Amino acid sequence: MVIIVLIFNASLGSIANQTCSHADSCVHQDAMKSETIISLSIVGIILVIGFVIMFSKPRVEIKEKVVVKKIKEKKKKIDTSKLDRDEKKVVGLLQNENNAMFQADLKEKLEIGKVKMTRLLDKLEAKQLIERKRRGMNNLVVLRNWN
Repeated sequence: MVIIVLIFNASLGSIANQTCSHADSCVHQDAMKSETIISLSIVGIILVIGFVIMFSKPRVEIKEKVVVKKIKEKKKKIDTSKLDRDEKKVVGLLQNENNAMFQADLKEKLEIGKVKMTRLLDKLEAKQLIERKRRGMNNLVVLRNWN
């Protein structure tokens, strides 16, 4: 931006020199000096504001808090006789963790991959045993209430 201002003022100066009949006391020459100072000051202010915006980071701390409501009911045992070994493990882990757990934590405890975890949870959702709730970049896996 500074280069553009200086090139513009240089071209104005050459035009003023060619057209002005008063060689030493031309009004245009005096005006160009003040215009150059003003335009360079504006460029400086814009640069300072740009650097302040660019290098100042907002100090916002985002703490994700998940609240799991505890329902005081009689816990009915889920029929796991028709479930395979991995499905039983998922249901057991969820029951031990207050009926809810993050999908990533569940995957870590079961020591299985993302694809297998997703397919496993898809099967359990189809059987209406669990429900997945989106929480940011992760899912909260919740056992459904059985009444």
